[in-house]
Amino acid sequence: QVQVTESGGDSVQDGGSLTLSCVISKYRGCMGWFRQAPGAEREGVATMNSRGAITYSDSVKGRFTLSKDNEKSPLLLQMNNLKPEDTAIYYCAAGCTEQKNWGQGTQVTVSS
Repeated sequence: QVQVTESGGDSVQDGGSLTLSCVISKYRGCMGWFRQAPGAEREGVATMNSRGAITYSDSVKGRFTLSKDNEKSPLLLQMNNLKPEDTAIYYCAAGCTEQKNWGQGTQVTVSS
């Protein structure tokens, strides 16, 4: 069983920063962050494939940074210059297909 645990969500002002952390109990090759805003579909934010290549959604490019120092390190999402439209529940996931292991989610709220 793969366990995925996120942390770091908070309430911040427009322009603020947060860093989300994800601990994945077993390596599954691919991993990343997704988010779901109220009334919206879940969308990919920043993902890493099995070769370490990172893909960002257009809406967060230049503001968010995905990183993982080594196999034992948590998956981090550094979020800078946050905007109200970034408000959502952020989910970490592990796996390269639709059959992913998901975390419970962590709330990010950006107010103006």
